[in-house]
Amino acid sequence: MSILVLGSGQLARMMALAGHPLGLHVQAVDVADNKIVDPISKDVINCTLDTAINEANVVTVEFEHIPEALLETVHASGKLKPNVESILTGADRVREKTLLEKLNIANCPFSIVTDVEQLDAAMEKLGEKLIIKASRDGYDGYGQWRLQDKSQLPKLKEALSKLDLQKVPLIVEKMLSFEREVSLVAVRNVEGEFAFYPLAENLHYEGQLHVSIAPATEVDEALNQQAQDIFTKLAESLDYVGVLAVEFFQIGQQLLVNEIAPRVHNSGHWTMQGAETCQFENHLRAVRGLPLGSTKVKSPTAMINIIGCKDFDRDMLSIPGCHLHWYGKTARAKRKMGHFNLCADNYKELAKVIGALSEYLPAEYFPMLKDEAIRLAEF
Repeated sequence: MSILVLGSGQLARMMALAGHPLGLHVQAVDVADNKIVDPISKDVINCTLDTAINEANVVTVEFEHIPEALLETVHASGKLKPNVESILTGADRVREKTLLEKLNIANCPFSIVTDVEQLDAAMEKLGEKLIIKASRDGYDGYGQWRLQDKSQLPKLKEALSKLDLQKVPLIVEKMLSFEREVSLVAVRNVEGEFAFYPLAENLHYEGQLHVSIAPATEVDEALNQQAQDIFTKLAESLDYVGVLAVEFFQIGQQLLVNEIAPRVHNSGHWTMQGAETCQFENHLRAVRGLPLGSTKVKSPTAMINIIGCKDFDRDMLSIPGCHLHWYGKTARAKRKMGHFNLCADNYKELAKVIGALSEYLPAEYFPMLKDEAIRLAEF
């Protein structure tokens, strides 16, 4: 059984590792040059793109920002899962917002801006505190601007005037005061069956995900059901197949959709040790037509991203419940180099494991660990 992944980064790598025990052979496409590579070793495989597509049983993606020509080529093969509409929706905030409004799913109040002069009207409608996002190609805090008050608007307009907003419009959102961000990672197969992981709580620093805690603390059945209902509505509308992630802002007991990601997701990495079947295996099961695996939680888990850091003491592996996943990349600022999964019997024990790990790591790269250990110790 052969699966071709568009994109050859760490998510393709983790899919390949998860597929191997199932007898699933995973190859990847480097979307920069359309070369076929081994997603683990990164070695180039002597095979053309057309041959790889023809020989694959199914083609999937590791991220949504796929060059349009490549996406159309694979779409024409009839083998793409999730479908092209799902991928395009995840890659374009205008499409995403349009879908949310069509389905009457709560999200941040917004305006679409195709000319900088429309920013005045957007501010009049939404207020002075705004988050402005490029509709395409923005992630991990890139392609985003924050406006705290009206006095900053002229300088921001000057900066944004250099962009082609007709080609890539802006989504201007009201800056809301929310309690936290949570995400739901779940999977849907061709038959329309679902398997849900629990909500994870996500902690960001400078626009990037640093820590996910799963299951999220203080989640009652009503909140969990609300998230699953929204997920179901989105997935059924898109006729989605595979793992999908939905990020929410929580305000009281209401969840507002922040964004959707049509793929395996960073906030689901905790499933590699914390659930009976990890998100990568379940994605492969879904797109290949195999039975979905159990999403039962094995233990409370913290996923901690290693960002831009390559020098730390591997002796932390002596900590019970500590698992390292290293991606083998060259270090640079804000680059995800790997992640830790920390597992424990309960949140108090998890707090101790996080605290123990923080003693091995340079604080400037892991600024949230000690505070999160203190918070979890209360549960």
